[in-house]
Amino acid sequence: MRLGLVIYGSLDTVSGGYLYDRMLVAHLRQCGDEVDIISIPWRNYGQHFADNFSSTLLRRLRDGRYDMLLQDELNHPSLFLVNRIIGATSRSPLRTPIFSIVHHLRSSEHRPAWKNTLYRFVERQYLSSVDGFIFNSRATQGTVERLAGGHRPSIVAYPAGDRFGPPLEPDRIRERATRPGPLRLLFVGNIIPRKGLHTLLDALAQIRDGWELNVVGSAEVDRGYVTEVQRRIANQRTNFLDVLTNSELAAQLADSHMLVVPSSYEGFGIVYLEGMGFGLPAIAATAGAAGEIITHGRDGFLIAPNDSAALAQYIQRLIDDRPLLLSMSLAARERYLQHPTWEQSAERIRAFLQKIVSQ
Repeated sequence: MRLGLVIYGSLDTVSGGYLYDRMLVAHLRQCGDEVDIISIPWRNYGQHFADNFSSTLLRRLRDGRYDMLLQDELNHPSLFLVNRIIGATSRSPLRTPIFSIVHHLRSSEHRPAWKNTLYRFVERQYLSSVDGFIFNSRATQGTVERLAGGHRPSIVAYPAGDRFGPPLEPDRIRERATRPGPLRLLFVGNIIPRKGLHTLLDALAQIRDGWELNVVGSAEVDRGYVTEVQRRIANQRTNFLDVLTNSELAAQLADSHMLVVPSSYEGFGIVYLEGMGFGLPAIAATAGAAGEIITHGRDGFLIAPNDSAALAQYIQRLIDDRPLLLSMSLAARERYLQHPTWEQSAERIRAFLQKIVSQ
């Protein structure tokens, strides 16, 4: 197959959505498919509207050599008009089908209602301009179908958590859970409001002792928010580690007891699954797809978005009950083993795309 993938910026951008795209591209190329990256420069949301009138972008998307165009849904403000210009939904037998990779909708995030009204309108226009979808979760699929309707070809292909290799051995998980010392909490994600670090810090302010926290993630995305959360830290038990290499992050995962990323919304939450490979129970919010990964009370806990009181209660429970921590840690590892690998998920997508292209 000859495919074009539309993204913002670089495929190496650090986020779960870009990791998904990167793993898919690597698999397609390994199988002999040609994949061109069509990169649109990052700008602010309103400035991206102008991309719809870019003759350069239009020429690239009209390139007749592609069997299919893939578009990361993140790019929707740059594409919602140009897709209609190139006839994405026309009945011409010469058209190039356009499929959107949807990680989560911008309008699903928590923000002022007037902003989400705008985002919902633009996203609906974009979603209506494509021929089909690749979804990362059932929750994302349901959100898109409620906004723009169904009845188009689609597939749900879950992200995986195996980029760090085999899971941590049970004996190491047992030794870690029973070792004396504080409960070691790990937060992994860009330090932005949606990821909920402020909720975690508010919860920890309610717990006197028995814990320490390492925060892994970029502080460059939203400097104002970083300044705000740093003001909430009143002790020396919280460490900011910035972005880590894969080997450094694996070491943090192996040495922690619990992963806590209480995002206000996650279209999937790859990091929860990656943590489970290291035997880390995860705490996440109920909004989005975290419930498709985490079984509440068995391999993690689910809280309402921004519920710092409930979060504090669950952390305190595992501080006080190391046998429960061990049980949940081993259950998290088992949940990880039940999940498809990156290769399996990417191959499902490839088979789906081949079927569309051959029609």
